[in-house]
Amino acid sequence: MSEHRARKRFGQHFLHDPAIIDRLVRSVAPRDGETLVEIGPGQGALTYPLLDEVRHLQVVELDRDLIALLRERVAPERLTIHESDALRFDFAALAGDGPLRVVGNLPYNISTPLIFHLLDQADAVADMTFMLQKEVVERLTAAPGGKDYGRLSVMVQYHCQADYLFFVPPGAFRPPPKVDSAVVRLTPYRTPPWPADDPDWLTRLVAQAFSQRRKAIRNSLKSLVDAEVFAATGIDAGLRPDHLTVADYVALANASGAAHRHSEQ
Repeated sequence: MSEHRARKRFGQHFLHDPAIIDRLVRSVAPRDGETLVEIGPGQGALTYPLLDEVRHLQVVELDRDLIALLRERVAPERLTIHESDALRFDFAALAGDGPLRVVGNLPYNISTPLIFHLLDQADAVADMTFMLQKEVVERLTAAPGGKDYGRLSVMVQYHCQADYLFFVPPGAFRPPPKVDSAVVRLTPYRTPPWPADDPDWLTRLVAQAFSQRRKAIRNSLKSLVDAEVFAATGIDAGLRPDHLTVADYVALANASGAAHRHSEQ
């Protein structure tokens, strides 16, 4: 069996703990007929247990040495390998027979941009189950008012139900990373519970709010939201950005966006 050394530039830490792998596979609970996509299969720690559950799996991998190892071990009719950078990959193109179920032990250095890349294609995704740095999972699932709640929390929770599933210690990987990990499930809403009239404006407003998270919202958003908008929406302008709910941000975006578009015409 050829050995593969973890490469720093790919942020590789290979999962090897059988109990954690089993728990992750049971959390995904894949069924035959679903379109299952694994991002970054690595040495196949998750790939082979997933293939015990389903007849066919798609994987997205950039490291050619790892691709060669997978090709040696799995018949092509069971495993479709997409040699690609997941950050540029067109996941929606795979959703021919129904929405994708995406799974992966994600490199820490690309996890946030990759989640946003997938959210841009959320119509094609049924759910995503990811192992990530615990700190990132805490931000994804945070409730308003805590230190972990920020732009990432608001934007992901606008698009998805976000559930913290379980903790993963560094010893579950080789080499052990210097951080704790956790598993999260993101389930895109078919219709957001609080629909934004202009999602791009919502994105801009949330980014602006959290760029000055210590200030009252009236100050951090003064260039985008007029004082009367706070009164009209019933949102306390003296609150800090981390105390507003996703629904509050959507209400502010919808109320201010119309005025903003009118002023630009």
